[in-house]
This record gives sequence, C-alpha cells and structure tokens, in this order.
Amino acid sequence: MQIRAIAFDLDGLMFNTEELYIDVGTELLRRRGKEFTQELLDQMMGRQSHVALQIMIDMHGLKATVEDLIAETDVIFPEILRTRLQPLPGLLDLLAVLEKKGLPKCIATSSRRVFVDKVLAAFQLEPRFAFILAQEDIPRGKPFPDIYLTAAERHGIAPAEMLVLEDSQNGCRAALAAGAITVAVPGEHSRNHDFSGVNHIAHSLADDWIYRTLEID
Repeated sequence: MQIRAIAFDLDGLMFNTEELYIDVGTELLRRRGKEFTQELLDQMMGRQSHVALQIMIDMHGLKATVEDLIAETDVIFPEILRTRLQPLPGLLDLLAVLEKKGLPKCIATSSRRVFVDKVLAAFQLEPRFAFILAQEDIPRGKPFPDIYLTAAERHGIAPAEMLVLEDSQNGCRAALAAGAITVAVPGEHSRNHDFSGVNHIAHSLADDWIYRTLEID
C-alpha cells in the first residue's frame, strides 16, 4: 500500500478530550439528576456535537434542547481545558517524523471549529497541518464517510492512499466506508468498541506498525 497523506481524528486520538467530555457530560446530567453511562458514551463518541447531545437528550428524556446543552458546555469546558488538556502519548513524536518524511497531514474531526481552534492553540499545532475539517464543514458526520472522502479530495489523492488514525467505532466506520487505510487507536474510553475491518488496532500513536507502514525509521 502506498500512503501519500495522513488524516488524524482529534478527540481521544490527539488529545485527552474524550475523558474531559465525560466530565462535562457527567456534570450536565448530574444537574438533571441523571447518570452518564458507558452506553451513552459509546453512542455519542465520534459524532458531531449536536447529534451527540440529541442522543443524550433522547436517552434520558431531558427537557433541555441541544442549544441549552451547548451553552452549558461552553461555560463548563474552558476551565477544564485550561487545567487538564494534554496531548496523548506518541502524538508529538509522530508529527515530527511525518514532517521529516514530508507526508502531508490533516485533522478530520466531529468537533466544532471554535473548540478545535482552542485545543490546537494550546499547543501551537494548527500550522503543522495542511488543513482542518470540523463539524461545520461536513453536513453528514461520522459514521458517514463524507469527512474522509472530503479529506482525500483536499489532499488530492484517492481515499485508498490515505491513512486514517481514529479512536472510536464511529470514526473507524467512517474511514472504512470512505475506503481509507484505517488504524484504530482506542483509549480507555473506547476499548470495548467494535473495530471490525480496520487494518490495525494500535496500542498508541507510538505503535511500531504505524511507523513500519509509513516506512519511517
């Protein structure tokens, strides 16, 4: 397989934001006398925020609207990001070696652009990517393939020439449906997901398989 570009998911793949989302979701539901469960997390993960929050509303029969929950999230999240946001193991080393090899890379995320900008700014990472696709750029979010089809098109390559790094079942389904080379990098939040069909399940972004496949020494 010839890999000509890389697409990174953001949440739970590049940064520990999935665990931070759990804290925010737990607080949103605590205020309403409800519990945030693994079942809910599995359904929400990898989806666009308005879709994920509607799942939360439907599962718990909340009276709040998606707009209500987004507004509350925007109040709760900034302090959590400021004090607890961290890149996940292997990210910075992998970015450095990809740049040394000259392989272009992008971010393809279900998160809102305003959130993506804040997260990347914390570590000055945005200039290191060719482009970023966020929630607002893709009408149909993961697990639909649209975001990765668009990423391949923006890279100017066939999807089969693009390696996608994802941490969630919905994200991997999107990448596989697009025809991309798909690597699952599950975290504690997604180890029980169904990653059927992926090319590899990595232990982290430092996994030897990734480096061997990219022909990086």
